[in-house]
Amino acid sequence: MSDPVDSDSSASPEASASPEASANHEIETPESSDFVAVAATTFTTVFLAELGDKTQLAALLLSAESGRPGVVFAGAALALICSSLAGVLLGRWLAAVLPAQRLERISGVLMVSLGLWLGGQATFGLLQPVLDLSTP
Repeated sequence: MSDPVDSDSSASPEASASPEASANHEIETPESSDFVAVAATTFTTVFLAELGDKTQLAALLLSAESGRPGVVFAGAALALICSSLAGVLLGRWLAAVLPAQRLERISGVLMVSLGLWLGGQATFGLLQPVLDLSTP
């Protein structure tokens, strides 16, 4: 008489698969989906924030002046990696010191304040020639 477990396992190739074979079929875990979500959000945010930024314009000018775009790219990429590392380390430290909600509020206030300050500076710069003409 044959064992029913043996006949079931021989009938289904998936049941007899080794752990290594089943590891090849990666199952999406919460950790892997979190990784993808955080990586995609970070990439998109930084990429969009850097478009047309003074850093990109500086790289454009340096590449045009030097005629060595590969070297300029390597230098700019290394600089972005180092500045991002500083931001990540500072963010990690702040997350350990401050609650997440307070950190979000402080970040929001800083971003709005910076936007208002830069907007004021731009407005003043645009109005400066007009103000200079009106004085005798």
